[in-house]
Amino acid sequence: MIYFSHRGANTLRVQNTVESFALAHAQGARCFELDVHLLKDGNLAVHHDYSLLSTAGEDVKLADLTAADLKKYPLKNPFADEPVYVPLLDDVLPIIVPSLEVVNIELKNDDNIYPELEKILLNKLSAYPALFPKILFSAFDYDSLVRLRELAPNARIGLLTRKFDVKQALLLRAESVHMNQTRFTSAIAQTCHENGLKLYLYTVNEITAVKQLTAQGADGFFTDRIDLFV
Repeated sequence: MIYFSHRGANTLRVQNTVESFALAHAQGARCFELDVHLLKDGNLAVHHDYSLLSTAGEDVKLADLTAADLKKYPLKNPFADEPVYVPLLDDVLPIIVPSLEVVNIELKNDDNIYPELEKILLNKLSAYPALFPKILFSAFDYDSLVRLRELAPNARIGLLTRKFDVKQALLLRAESVHMNQTRFTSAIAQTCHENGLKLYLYTVNEITAVKQLTAQGADGFFTDRIDLFV
């Protein structure tokens, strides 16, 4: 069974921030999930949405910002008075790498909004050769994963999907399928296992739910409460 710390310890710190990942690591997390965007200057930012509207109250798109610009937009922080900001991938990796088992990097690239994101991300990660085998790439945008597979034949891929199609996973040579727990069925789990695929569900924060879904065939979970499962 695998438990991914979903955007860090995001019930106690602002999600997808250095502080959130640092706390999750301190709590014992060794498997993580994070989201990446491409900034205007070619840097990679860790953030969920395409804009800062929900997190900083500013309707600006990450695609229009540079790394330096990120410090202009403190994120809403209900946990402390100290300002927190959208981090770069380079800020997060040193925090999670010690004792890391796997990190699921979700590429936020619907409709190829960030041309060459896949290539730029792989180039960035080439600076961490020992890390690469521990990275599981995923995306809701299927074409993004196709491009990534073409660029990196040996990459580990998880098909992130709202509509399960085992053929897509097999064409990608994916190792796992990732889906919302509300769309999960034991029949989907059976199909995955018959085809050598793991099935990971999001976002599950209760021990009772984990036990039930595990009994029905789930292989792992993305959770906001990693402290409950390490």
